[in-house]
Amino acid sequence: MSDIALADILAIAAHRDDVEQTCGGTLLKMAERGYRTAILDLTRGEMGTRGTVEDRAREADEAARILKAGWRQALDIPDGRVENTYENRLKVARVIRQLRPRVLILPYWQARHPDHATASVVGYEATFLAGLAKLDLGAPPHRPFKIIYASLYADVRPTFVVDISAQFEMRFASLMAYRSQYQDQSAGSGLFPRQAEIRERLAAMAGYYGLLAGVQYAEPFAQKEVGLVEDLLAVPVQSI
Repeated sequence: MSDIALADILAIAAHRDDVEQTCGGTLLKMAERGYRTAILDLTRGEMGTRGTVEDRAREADEAARILKAGWRQALDIPDGRVENTYENRLKVARVIRQLRPRVLILPYWQARHPDHATASVVGYEATFLAGLAKLDLGAPPHRPFKIIYASLYADVRPTFVVDISAQFEMRFASLMAYRSQYQDQSAGSGLFPRQAEIRERLAAMAGYYGLLAGVQYAEPFAQKEVGLVEDLLAVPVQSI
């Protein structure tokens, strides 16, 4: 992907295809509204059961194209060993300073896969480092205004959801761009559901969160801070 200097929204995830699963529809919707979006994958997927690093790199570029992301890169943090080290935080902080996003999307801080949970902590602490004026990282200090957490796979009630009804099919297409991972095949068949079942699962989950807000499909997010409302007559989602 192109080396743009700035992004309005940066999504960080542990692995190539994580963003497509958890917030791909939202990224596409924001890109369609004219915002500059970017994706940072912390690892290159070398420990995956299916495919190779080269496969995943090509597929990640294709998925980013489908989601209309202007920038995507992967760091060299070992797959299966995403650790909250100072070195890893600095790697992420450099990207934050380079892209200067206003909004940062991180994985939810609790997850079955240790890489996902650790990626959340690394992203948050890297954001703090990115704002330190005396820390020389080759670019001016910067911290995003808002950090939100993609909570699709977390057993929590979301703070808010984003209507992705119009983006659902392209979101699914972005995930299916990872043919080495999700194309029906014998390798890893005991771990991976078949392609038709994947779509059914995605539709069920997006449909559930859409139901909470009265739309067809939605993606859920959480934030740690309290929200602020200026106009009670402009608050969306009908109560009764």
